[in-house]
Amino acid sequence: MLIRAGALPLVLAALASLAVITAVVVWRPSDQATTLRSTPSVVTAVRDLARLQTVEFHIERVIDLRDQQSLLFGLIRTEDAILFVAVGEVTAGVDLAELTDGDVTLDRATGAVSIRLPAARVLTTRLDNERSWVYTRQTGTLAQRREDLETRARQEAERTLERSAMDGGILARARDNAERTIIAFVRSLGYETVRVTSRDALP
Repeated sequence: MLIRAGALPLVLAALASLAVITAVVVWRPSDQATTLRSTPSVVTAVRDLARLQTVEFHIERVIDLRDQQSLLFGLIRTEDAILFVAVGEVTAGVDLAELTDGDVTLDRATGAVSIRLPAARVLTTRLDNERSWVYTRQTGTLAQRREDLETRARQEAERTLERSAMDGGILARARDNAERTIIAFVRSLGYETVRVTSRDALP
């Protein structure tokens, strides 16, 4: 017979207080579609965490942004261009605050525990402005220099960081890491049989 998790306050309280453990794994995804002639994103490092903020992608991408200009009714074409190297981090995991009593059940006869975790989701997305930099800035002959071009390149980088991580499988990795972490943690509390599943991620 399964008994609701109201009988397991220790499990729920302990899940909410997991400490941080860090491991580094290098991983590179396949080419991805980009906009504004951006180069494909490269996930240069993945840091697995054990606090249910379970994975962090370190992403670098080059934004190739060009402002095309024409003069003399289109007879002369020129451009103002920038190559911007964007560096950022996207962190994903599960929010244990979303766990309910109904997500944890215990079979007292066998000592088996079943836990359904919240869906994995992106928790934070951040462009590292100190490590991002302008690789080249070229203003063609007769072209008007657009002072906002770097700002637009940074905005494009911020807009695409999360999508790059999603395309690279960040949610699947976050879900798998969370399930493994919870299984190991609950077993450390003395439960030998632990089954952990996750809710489906929102589209």
